Amino acid sequence: MGIALWTDPRIAKHLLRDEGEVIVDEVRHHWAAYVRAVLEAVASVALLAVSGVTPVDLAWVPILVAFGLIGHSAWLALASHRDRFVITNMRVFRVHGVLSQNLATMPLSRILDITVRRPVLGRLLGYGHFCFESAAQEQGIRDVQYVGRPYQRDLAIQRVVQRAGLRGRQVN
Repeated sequence: MGIALWTDPRIAKHLLRDEGEVIVDEVRHHWAAYVRAVLEAVASVALLAVSGVTPVDLAWVPILVAFGLIGHSAWLALASHRDRFVITNMRVFRVHGVLSQNLATMPLSRILDITVRRPVLGRLLGYGHFCFESAAQEQGIRDVQYVGRPYQRDLAIQRVVQRAGLRGRQVN
């Protein structure tokens, strides 16, 4: 249970089960969100290798930087892993944070518009970013980045909104 406490954001505890809320989709970050963490880990291994050929009195510098990089890399990877975007039959919410946990919620009735941005790299690798527009001036959930299969997930949200009867039937 020890490691799971740090890696699992425990989404189920945020559901309104008494009200019949169920998860439609739990979105984890696309693997591209981990690229920076992996590159930092590789750089730290390279620095440790360099420390082997560095003069003894200066070898502590690359070792210290390597340990700093590996720590930062682990932090980035854990932050990406614990960042979840959840679509339910009643709302969308985002849970994120490593030491402290943040929860941002938006009822389906407040979603006015969803913009899906797919940068060139996102189109090649299969991810995109969501931008929610809501009826509120200040909103707790606006940008959700590195969403895999963004168009399918956008359609899932639209289906849930339609099934909830929050939008009128569209005439073709």
